[in-house]
Amino acid sequence: MRKNKSAIKRAVQAEKRRLRNSHFKSTMKTKIKRAIGAIGAKDAQTEVMFKDAVSSIDKASSKGVIHPNNAARKISRLSKKLHKSQQA
Repeated sequence: MRKNKSAIKRAVQAEKRRLRNSHFKSTMKTKIKRAIGAIGAKDAQTEVMFKDAVSSIDKASSKGVIHPNNAARKISRLSKKLHKSQQA
């Protein structure tokens, strides 16, 4: 157990950040999965789902939840799938 005040405070802050980060990550992953599903099913809402997923990825990146390069990679792979499905 932590003994001094600063260590206790840091533990509380870290827990708050962990919960907030896990929320952003979970939301981002869900939106990516929905977008991939819409792309695979050639759904009419594909563009909307794609934009929503990209927005979620950008938000997670700007908040520092994921690294900017990780965000760029995710967006690149998602857009690649979208363009491939539109050409077919």
